Amino acid sequence: MNALESQLHYPFGDQMPEPGKTMEVVPGMRWIRMALPFALDHINLWLLRDEIDGRAGWTVVDCCIARGEAKAQWEEVFATQLQGLPILRVIVTHMHPDHIGLAHWLCTRWNAPLWISATDYHVARLNTQGTSGNGGEAAANFFRSHGLADPAALEQVRGRTNYYADMVPDVPRQYIRLLDGMHLSIGGRAWRCISGYGHAPEHIALYCEEAAVLVGGDMMLPRISTNVSVYDNEPEANALQLFLDSIDKFRPLPPETLTLPAHGKPFRGLHTRIDQLHDHHRQHLERVMEACRTLGPRTGADLLPVLFTRKLDLHQTTFAMGEAVAHLHKLWFDGQLQRRRGEDGVYRFALA
Repeated sequence: MNALESQLHYPFGDQMPEPGKTMEVVPGMRWIRMALPFALDHINLWLLRDEIDGRAGWTVVDCCIARGEAKAQWEEVFATQLQGLPILRVIVTHMHPDHIGLAHWLCTRWNAPLWISATDYHVARLNTQGTSGNGGEAAANFFRSHGLADPAALEQVRGRTNYYADMVPDVPRQYIRLLDGMHLSIGGRAWRCISGYGHAPEHIALYCEEAAVLVGGDMMLPRISTNVSVYDNEPEANALQLFLDSIDKFRPLPPETLTLPAHGKPFRGLHTRIDQLHDHHRQHLERVMEACRTLGPRTGADLLPVLFTRKLDLHQTTFAMGEAVAHLHKLWFDGQLQRRRGEDGVYRFALA
């Protein structure tokens, strides 16, 4: 446990559900943990006891990527953990593959509707039919414009045309829209939707006042900082400012709120974690400013060793490039840096 984690409280300690099993976190809410084939090696999914139109069953929150291992774990959950009851609906917090990848399969398997924000639904639909910000020609050109010069890396980015669709082969053709401030009744409890930006187009977290529980998705993680990136499909975004404004929307929630994150362990200490994330990004912004002050105009690629001390593979490099640009853009939008595009087509940022 690192120093920041030790400031949070983990009510279940190191106890976690086994593959294909569930663990109760509060009455009527169960935790599923599934493996991912990435450096971030797991995702947390949630089962909420529910009743819709007089029919008893379960609501699922998030799905895992489309892969055989995840389907097999789901089948074991269906066989052993649902108490003989059906899945009634599938809620997806946002459109990233580990959250929506098996939504089509789950919705078809149980004839259950998909609930998701409109923005994330339509971005997911588009990405299943074409390239996303992590791969393809446009992504390679965007990263090159921010200083990524390694021909081999750029060629690999160009070749990742099916990066999203490989993990999200399809999404349902219909959905029910989730909106900020909207209230859902799940198992007789009221849950309020809280929108978030900067990590995904329109992320939806769910808060239940009666149970004092926040299903935080990727907006509030206990161990790692959420990826906040700028990509080619929205090249002028101020993603970091959007993210910081979004996590402050959780400040009115009670300090004792049990936060159920998409990655890591359930924790208490929501306000502490909000402060930690602000501090984390403040320190990153200070490092960017210092690099520009001492080394002169910097590109996004120049900042990778400034912001990330570990060795990055291609998968991590695309996320790191997006993060570097997000920090540069916040300082640019704040008027602390100025941006110039050179004759080589590369953006460089310098002190204003």
